[in-house]
This record gives sequence, C-alpha cells and structure tokens, in this order.
Amino acid sequence: MARLDGKVAVITGAARGMGEATARLFAGEGAKVVLTDVLEDEGQAVAEDIGEAARFLKHDVTSDDDWAAVVAAARDDLGGIDVLINNAGVVHFTPIEALSADDAQRVIGINTIGPMLGVKHVSPVMKAAGKGSIVNISSVDGLRGCNGLTVYTASKWALRGLTKSLAYELGTSGIRVNSVHPGGVDTPMGNARDLPPEELNAAFGRVPLQRIGKPEEIAQASLFLATDEASYITGAEIAVDGGWSSGYFQPVLPGAPEGMVP
Repeated sequence: MARLDGKVAVITGAARGMGEATARLFAGEGAKVVLTDVLEDEGQAVAEDIGEAARFLKHDVTSDDDWAAVVAAARDDLGGIDVLINNAGVVHFTPIEALSADDAQRVIGINTIGPMLGVKHVSPVMKAAGKGSIVNISSVDGLRGCNGLTVYTASKWALRGLTKSLAYELGTSGIRVNSVHPGGVDTPMGNARDLPPEELNAAFGRVPLQRIGKPEEIAQASLFLATDEASYITGAEIAVDGGWSSGYFQPVLPGAPEGMVP
C-alpha cells in the first residue's frame, strides 16, 4: 500500500468518475494528490473525504494561467510534481453536418490542448528533478473510429500522437509519457442516462469481457504507469477496454443519439 510513497500527483478532472477513482487510489498508495476540476463543490468534497493527503484546486485545463497556478501550488506547497494524470475530458455526439466550430473547439480544447498545456507547465518541474511520469487518458476511440463521435475521436487520436511525440522529446530528461485507452466505463460521462448495472452490461455484451468497465480498473493502469515498476515504459498505449479494441465490437452506447451508433 505504498507504491507511490513520497510522490506528488496532479490529477485533472478529479471531481468524479475516473479522476476521482485515481485520486483515491493514489492517496491510498502513499501519494500526495492535487485534484483539479471545474466542478468546484464536488472536487472539494472529494479532497476533504480523502483527507490530509489531498487538496483541490479549481482548474480550467484550457487556461494557461490556471495551469501555471496549479503547477506553482504543487511545487511550492508540496515540493514538486512526480506524476501528471491528464484525465479531464468531454464527449460530444453529433453527425458531422451538424457540427459547430464552437463545439469542435471546445472538445479539442479540453481533450487535446488541455493535456498539451499541462505537459508544457509540468515538464520544467520534472526536468529539474530528472524524472517524472505523465499519463494521458485517451480512449478506445483513440485506437479506432466511431460513428457519431467524429470530434471526440479526433481529439483522442491527437492525444495518442501527442503522447508518442512527448515520449521522444522528454525521455532524455527522465520523463516517461504514456497513454491509457479506456473503453466503456461506468462514470457520469460513460453512463449519461444513469442506467442500472444490468442494462449497462447488456449494452456491452459483444465486447469480449461482456461488461462495462469500472473507474477503479482504469485507475489501476494509471497507477502502474505512475510507479517505478514502469520505469522502462514510455510512448506506450495501454488499452483498458475489456477487449473492445481487439476487433469490431460496437456497444449501444448509453447517451448516444438514436441512430448514431449501429
């Protein structure tokens, strides 16, 4: 229960879902965790529940100034940053002919530019320490295409490419950069209609493991990449998707507009 003992982790989108599960797991493994999110009340409540090892900062990941403030707080108050989990993200269903420029910019801003800015601000701190682990939470849709999720898919493929480029750029400084690709996960974003577990699992019946994932299962992959156990892993992409990316399995995604997903 001390795989992250002495480490400091910044986790975006940590007010709920996969980010919350990751923050709780990391704190349980000995890390000090900085939870960030635009959902201030929820994020503060999670940090208070975790206890002394956690603190919350309101944070828009598309803001250069917000990133600078988060990194300064972690560096000055906690002594540095060992781990960055770029988890914040949004999903957007729409046929391409109905796509607005504002929607496209919002999705790409949060899902791709946000992590890019995060690495921009965190990397000098990690370079000074000569080490660090960055985990970008992409998606199974960063490994394949999906009907009706054109902008989301584009943003997650871009994040996958960003990960590989940064692995080259930062590797000589001792910084590892990897991506995690969740499939369906039972979170507020993944279960927008708040369906009961049996209905969710039925929707994923054609995925090899025949069920939706749990936030804690994604968090475990991020934990491994954050630890020194993964010291020779960088530029990798880890699918945590129940086998979804091993073939063509198209669940009827909860929350998808009717007719958008076959």
